[in-house]
Amino acid sequence: MTEQILQINFGLNVSPTEYRAFAASVAQTVASVPGLRWKMWFLNEDTREAGGIYLFEDERTLKAYLSSDIIQTVRTHPALKNATFTHAPVMSDLTALTRGPVGATVTA
Repeated sequence: MTEQILQINFGLNVSPTEYRAFAASVAQTVASVPGLRWKMWFLNEDTREAGGIYLFEDERTLKAYLSSDIIQTVRTHPALKNATFTHAPVMSDLTALTRGPVGATVTA
């Protein structure tokens, strides 16, 4: 079972403040996704770009997420534009060497 990384980037059609409120409203739903080990959220207020970097336990759970209602919302929500999705297997040996948080679920 090889962990999978997913990066989603998109532009904003709303203010950064409005995006933060929207993101906060869906964060618990994202946290409950089966197979998701963690997600890092990012927002560049100057360029009005945002997105996330995710770690999934395997390709099956990543593909299930890419087929989910959450991703359909990212693709169609009027607050978001030009979404891109990139995913690949994690290079675990090198990631561990550089202290990447792989191999375990991070809990709050």
